[in-house]
Amino acid sequence: MNPLLFGIFQYIGPNGTVGSAWQHPDDESANFTKLSHWVALAKKFDEAGLDFLFLADSYGFPALDGELLDASVREGRGIPQGDPMPVVSALAAATERLGFVVTTSTTVEPPAANARRFTTLDHLTDGRVGWNIVTGSSGATAAALMGKELISHDLRYDMADDYVDVSLTLWEGSWDDDALVLDKEAGVYAEPGKVRIVHHDGPYFSTHGIMNLPPSPQRTPLLVQAGASGRGRAFAGRNAEAVFVGGGDPAVVAANVRGIRESAVAAGRPADSIKVLVGALFLTGATSEEAWATHEEMLAMSTPEGAAAIYAGNTGVDLLALDPEKPIAQTSTEMGQSNLERYLGKDGKPAPLVKDILENFRRTGINGSVFVGTAAEVVDQIEEFVAATGVDGFLIQPHVTPGTYDDLIEYVLPELRSRGLMLPEPQGATLRERLFPEGGPHLPSTHRGAAFRHAASE
Repeated sequence: MNPLLFGIFQYIGPNGTVGSAWQHPDDESANFTKLSHWVALAKKFDEAGLDFLFLADSYGFPALDGELLDASVREGRGIPQGDPMPVVSALAAATERLGFVVTTSTTVEPPAANARRFTTLDHLTDGRVGWNIVTGSSGATAAALMGKELISHDLRYDMADDYVDVSLTLWEGSWDDDALVLDKEAGVYAEPGKVRIVHHDGPYFSTHGIMNLPPSPQRTPLLVQAGASGRGRAFAGRNAEAVFVGGGDPAVVAANVRGIRESAVAAGRPADSIKVLVGALFLTGATSEEAWATHEEMLAMSTPEGAAAIYAGNTGVDLLALDPEKPIAQTSTEMGQSNLERYLGKDGKPAPLVKDILENFRRTGINGSVFVGTAAEVVDQIEEFVAATGVDGFLIQPHVTPGTYDDLIEYVLPELRSRGLMLPEPQGATLRERLFPEGGPHLPSTHRGAAFRHAASE
C-alpha cells in the first residue's frame, strides 16, 4: 500500500463535525475568533508533517422555512462560522511546509475577483494553496443571505464549469512564464509582449482583461472539489485534482471513488489524476479503553436535535418531521445531494429508516467515518478501509481541539510511518507537488487547464 495523504478538516468556528465539543473543559475551539488559536494549530500540523489544512466554509446556516433552528444556535452547530480566507496569510508566515485548501463558492462573487485573491495567496504561501470549489453549501440560506434565488443543483455545476473556465483563462493565459524581467538597469519590470489581455465569453460568465499579478508558483492553485453526486462527479472529472468525499459504508465509498475515476477518464484524463480523500475522525489513546471512553464522551455531547439541524441545513430535509419508522421518501434536493444520496437504498439494499439515519448522523456527522482504538487498532482500520475503497488519504476531523490532534500526533502518526503508510518527511515545495510528487508545480498537460496557457489571447 502506497503512503497516504493526511489533511486536517476545519471550519472557522467551534466544534468538530460530531457533537458540541466546545462544552468540554479541555476544548479550545471557542477561541476560533483569535488568530493565536489558528497559528498554534497550524504550527502543530506543520511540525507533525501533515499535508495540508482544509478550511471548509459556507455562507449558509442551518434553517428551515426561513427560520433559524434553535438547536443549531444553542449548541453552536453550524452557527457561528467565519471566513477562512483572511487567516491563511498569517498561517503561511508561521509555517514552512503545510498546505492550505480554502473553500470559496462559485455562486457568490465574480470569478475574476476570486481568481486574483487565490493568485495573491499562492504568492504569499510560496505555492502552498488550493481552492476547494463549491457551488454552495446550505444553499437556500446562502442564496437568501445574498438576496438571490436558489439555483438548481445541476445548473449550479453548469455555472461552476464556466466559472472555472474564467479562472483558468486568467491564471494560465495572461502572463508567459518568463514575462517578469525585473531588470533595474534597463528599467524593465515585465516584457510587454508577454503580458496579454485575455478574453472569455461563456454562457454564464465573461472576462476581458488581465490577471493583474505575475504568475504565482503554481499559477493555478491546486483544484479541489467536494461532493459525490452524479453531476458533482462529472465536474470533478473535468476539473478536480483532489476530491473530498464523505465516509461511511466502505462499499458506498468505493462506488464513489470508482465513479470519480471513471469521470476523469471520460474527460480524457488518467484515472489516477485525481486524489480522493475521505472524511474521518480518529479517536485514540494509550489503551483501547481510553479511546472508547473518549468516543462515549463525544456521543454524550451529540444530540439528535443538533444532528438534525446540521442535516436540515445541508439537505433541506427535516428528519425530525418525518415518520421515524419509514425511509426518506425524497430522492433529490437542490441543496446537498450527496448527503441525501448517502441514505438512499442502492444496489438492491433497502434504504435505512429515518430513525436509523438520525442516529447514524448523530454518531458519525456530516463526513461519515469514525475509527476508534489504540494506534495499532486505528491503523488496522485505516488499512482495511483503504483496501476496500481505494481512497488516497483522509481529511481528519476533531472531537476535542487540540486534544484529538495531540493524540493523533502522539499515537497514530508514528504507527502510520512505521508501516510505510505516511512519508517520514513531506515531499514537494508546492501543494500540487505534495500530492503529485512525480509532476511539477503547474497543472499537468493532461489537465484541460493546460490548453488555456495561450489560447485565451487568441
